[in-house]
Amino acid sequence: MADVIILGNGPAGISAAAYTARAGLETMVIGRDSGALSKAGEIENYYGFPTPISGEQLVHNGIDQAVRLGVSMISDEVLGITYDGEYTVETKLETYRAPCVILATGASRKAPRIEGLSGFEGKGVSYCAVCDAFFYRGKSVAVLGSGDYALHEANELLPVVGSVTLLTNGREPSAQFPEQIRVNKKEIAALRGDIVLESVAFRDGSTQPISGLFVAIGVASSTDFARTMGAETDGNRIVVDDRMQTSIPGLYAAGDCTGGMFQISKAVYDGAKSATSVIQYLRSRKK
Repeated sequence: MADVIILGNGPAGISAAAYTARAGLETMVIGRDSGALSKAGEIENYYGFPTPISGEQLVHNGIDQAVRLGVSMISDEVLGITYDGEYTVETKLETYRAPCVILATGASRKAPRIEGLSGFEGKGVSYCAVCDAFFYRGKSVAVLGSGDYALHEANELLPVVGSVTLLTNGREPSAQFPEQIRVNKKEIAALRGDIVLESVAFRDGSTQPISGLFVAIGVASSTDFARTMGAETDGNRIVVDDRMQTSIPGLYAAGDCTGGMFQISKAVYDGAKSATSVIQYLRSRKK
């Protein structure tokens, strides 16, 4: 049990962790890699470095700082978050609980190029199994993805829908899917339907009728988690107030996932602001 769980070990997440740890809060950071920052070869426009620094090194410096301050660093993939007055964070290896969560895993940059995908959003295409499984009771649906995130979404659907097919779009599955889930590895050409989604067309000319498609490609993003819990989003951006709080108490977001400039300086500021808000929120709960 932590006071705050921060998802993401980039500039926003580590900046937040530095503030909460120094305020005496039991702080946990869960992250898998350096994210988009690892692709930055040389950074010259960030304060305090007389010579360029690589994005990878900047991330490692931040993590070392967090460890020195007593932050618990967990290397794992988050699969889902639920809220029952406090937050339960489910990862591949463990489950953690805290009264506050800061979403700071960066912006979702993965958008599959499939004809009809955006057009059927809200009309058969969903990004949240927990949110929308109810609408497909007894119907045939598919999950687009190939890894643990797709497995998590498929398992959420199985008790509710009629059948679940995994569509890997040409990829090999990287997780072990149960026998109840049919796996289709064909490359997808387009989604078809009149007003709502009715079928998926493959590049080999075949089709498969489905009522719903749940997108779960790669690793779940901060925006995916926000949607799952019913927090307000705007496209791929999490909507926050001037305190970096989402529409759900105790849930905050920082960095690229909130939109605006995709810059380290902005992410660091967001992290500090979200942490300050978490500190005030937890102290107010104890009064």
